[in-house]
Amino acid sequence: MEHDNSPISQGHAVPLCHKAWTAYISCVLLVVIMIFVLRLAFNYSELAAAGVLAVSTLLIGYRVLLIRSVQLYYDDVGVWVYSGILPWQRGVRGVKWRDMDEATYVTGFWSWLLRSYTVRVGHRFTREGEILLTKMARGKQAVTILNERHQQLIRSGRLA
Repeated sequence: MEHDNSPISQGHAVPLCHKAWTAYISCVLLVVIMIFVLRLAFNYSELAAAGVLAVSTLLIGYRVLLIRSVQLYYDDVGVWVYSGILPWQRGVRGVKWRDMDEATYVTGFWSWLLRSYTVRVGHRFTREGEILLTKMARGKQAVTILNERHQQLIRSGRLA
């Protein structure tokens, strides 16, 4: 069971993209807010400040690790997203090649400028089964690779 939820454990999986630097902006803003709260806590008591520091360190560390855990990849079965750091959250979800509709990314000035894309891998039959990832580095290239691979599989008749 643990093998099924492991990230890219097979040698034939190809990593495509991960979260971009823009995903960490919320962590930086959280650090700024926590510094402000920490200063207020020091005015109240040193014990309160120690509590705020401990909680903020755990919260920011968790968010950074969670962002780092997101990885989009494909193998011979389909397109998958691995994410999560806690044992009950860690896992893989995805779309099989036979059920894939198309891969797209959101275009716009900010995504072009920051090189941070929203990637969508559609499911032919249901929207609940699709993959939607925001703030992905190399998302534009990942979409191109996925669509080319999907077309190769269709042309070769391996999806029938």
